[in-house]
Amino acid sequence: MLYVFLADGFEEIEAIAPIDILRRGNLPLLTVGVTGKTVHGAHGLTVEADITMDEVEPDKAQALILPGGIPGATNLEADSRLSALLDFAAENNILLCAICAAPMILGKKGFLRGKEAVAYPGYEKDLDGAKIGKGVCRDGNIITAQGAGVALPFAFAILQAFGGDADAMRRAMQYDA
Repeated sequence: MLYVFLADGFEEIEAIAPIDILRRGNLPLLTVGVTGKTVHGAHGLTVEADITMDEVEPDKAQALILPGGIPGATNLEADSRLSALLDFAAENNILLCAICAAPMILGKKGFLRGKEAVAYPGYEKDLDGAKIGKGVCRDGNIITAQGAGVALPFAFAILQAFGGDADAMRRAMQYDA
């Protein structure tokens, strides 16, 4: 199961683009309301999450996906249940994906040391020992992305990580970049 974590203040495109593309790719995906079942985006979009944090099944997790946005990313970081789940994922080589401000969460936990990673400009200081990349970076079991402008390439990278045909998806969606 791929889990997309939503907290109040999430950056909408950074959540919705991966949800859409991964579901188009027929991957099993659930949205998780961290701050409640109903979650409010940074720009006024309200989403009803599929499940809440209490319903996440760690043993079924194949990927944890963290959208950015402020205060969305800081609300994700503040949740102790999500923190424990991220630790479990890192220990069990489960794919960790974060975009925009959210890579800071992985960086502060030490997961990015020695890995190529990226975050929204200004958050690189929180990537703790990472080799700073550009756009979208995959290094081992971690995919990070710079921000809203690369939400689609971020989603394509996750799709590809699970054997999906990202090139075919790009063509079908008329995405040329």
